[in-house]
Amino acid sequence: MSDDDHVSDDEKVPSLAAWAGGPAAIRGLFERFYQRVASHELLAPIFASMHPKHAQHVAAFVAEVLGGPKDYSSVGGSHAGMITRHLGRKLTQEQRRVWMALLLDTADELGLPDDPEFRASLVGYLEWGSRLAVMNSQEGVGAPDSAVPMPSWTWSSPGGPYRP
Repeated sequence: MSDDDHVSDDEKVPSLAAWAGGPAAIRGLFERFYQRVASHELLAPIFASMHPKHAQHVAAFVAEVLGGPKDYSSVGGSHAGMITRHLGRKLTQEQRRVWMALLLDTADELGLPDDPEFRASLVGYLEWGSRLAVMNSQEGVGAPDSAVPMPSWTWSSPGGPYRP
């Protein structure tokens, strides 16, 4: 009997964060992405005054959402706090679509996994989160309830990576 015989199928499925390459890979993704944003005609003005550690904060948030370590919430970060960062910014769908495309291009540039199951799950989260950001950035949207839980994103309907 092998060690695998004592592990349930659920325990064999890595988190999305682990499949991506762990927190370091996600941090690398956002660091490179925000480097690219700085020279992007449409996106640069939105992020012109971002904090020098913005990429690391976003990476920690996304890594946690994708099942990685709780590095974001363990230092007081929250989903409500992330929502609050978008209030009043009046983001547009065009900006969101460009943000998505550039982020996914960056994932390809850096060689993040491109298997359909991972990308479907990653894109699902990014679509959900970026659409939420646009909604919460519009005029008249109030501060979120501080108790809103951190999102927790898992594999989409295929249920995990394809393993031939």
